[in-house]
Amino acid sequence: MSEHDVVVTGLGLVTPAGVGVPATWEGLLSGDPTAATDPELAGLPTDFSCRVPGFDASALLGSRLAARLDSFTAMAVLAAREAVADAGLEPREWDPTRVAVAVGTGTASLEKYVDEIVKVAEGRHLLVSPLVLPRSIPSMAAGEIGLDLGARGPNLVTSTACASGATAIGTALMMLRTGACDVVVTGGAESICSRPAVVCFGQLRALSRRCAEPERASRPFDADRDGFVPGEGAGMLVLERSGHARARGAVPLARLAGYGASCDAYDVTAPCPDGRGAAEAVRAALADADLEPGAVGHVNAHGTGTRLNDAAESAALHRVFGRPPPVTALKGVLGHAVGGAGAIEAACTVLSLRHGVVPPTANLECPDPELDLDVVAKVPRQLRLEAAVSTSFGFGGQNAALVFTAV
Repeated sequence: MSEHDVVVTGLGLVTPAGVGVPATWEGLLSGDPTAATDPELAGLPTDFSCRVPGFDASALLGSRLAARLDSFTAMAVLAAREAVADAGLEPREWDPTRVAVAVGTGTASLEKYVDEIVKVAEGRHLLVSPLVLPRSIPSMAAGEIGLDLGARGPNLVTSTACASGATAIGTALMMLRTGACDVVVTGGAESICSRPAVVCFGQLRALSRRCAEPERASRPFDADRDGFVPGEGAGMLVLERSGHARARGAVPLARLAGYGASCDAYDVTAPCPDGRGAAEAVRAALADADLEPGAVGHVNAHGTGTRLNDAAESAALHRVFGRPPPVTALKGVLGHAVGGAGAIEAACTVLSLRHGVVPPTANLECPDPELDLDVVAKVPRQLRLEAAVSTSFGFGGQNAALVFTAV
């Protein structure tokens, strides 16, 4: 590797499979879905979700900090702390002006924001919390991480719907290449388990309504799929140039070799059916990494479990690879964390490269023959991997792809 190559030196995960990288990885390898009936969603057409189990921000971060954070920000801060510790970095010792933060989130949080706005509609505006904006707006995911870690370099949020986390990581790659910083804490975080969020996605007919058996509801690439399951979580990576990592004795986990992005320019919510926009993002990422499609041994797919998205993604992969390499879709276990999903999946792509194993796609009982994909299912698959791609796609035709290579 060149000293200017960008490497991953730390990972942090907060997901419905558990808090921390080991818990999440173990849960994904087990292939056990996390979807369950959610009392907070009672009475809705989709009354189940994938929540982070027992997530208590006060216990994990302290009551004073937790009081001002919505859950997506609390998860982002916790995952960032784990990633920085995993990278062997000590915030008290780094140059804070050279540490950047780039985080993706798809929406302003609807967790508490809507309740406060109702007070305005009812003429009770004096009861609105002064924290409602700083607790809810997307920029606080990055802002609170910067504040928590004392990182004073560039600090930003990307919002490209379900591609937001991957877009943030790609943006971080570009910042490091330009020399704008030496270290970037990057990833994504979101929770769409609140009633307002679930109602909104439900009205778009994007959600599964398999209420009688929620554990079987998230089924990417299955012929019987009927929509995604609302989820939450955060994934964070520490990125730095190889020379910087080597100088401080850090051991890289993987190389972030390429990033590509595109727009379908097709529809507000539906993907382009022939997958051309998504394919363009993957091709751009491979070109950025200076790799041919044949070098890729695994795709960590967006794989939402909706009829349209899985078909479009399959079409895109066939456009790029001809015969696509083995594919997995983590949303079968984790549900859909929207802006956090791409970052969680990127972190898990790094873990697959490190361990030579691909987690199974949950609930794949009858692979859709029209998709014609080699989807890893039932049990993990051992693979010798040198390069892998993580794909993310979102409303507005947003497409992002990341290429990671082994080190």
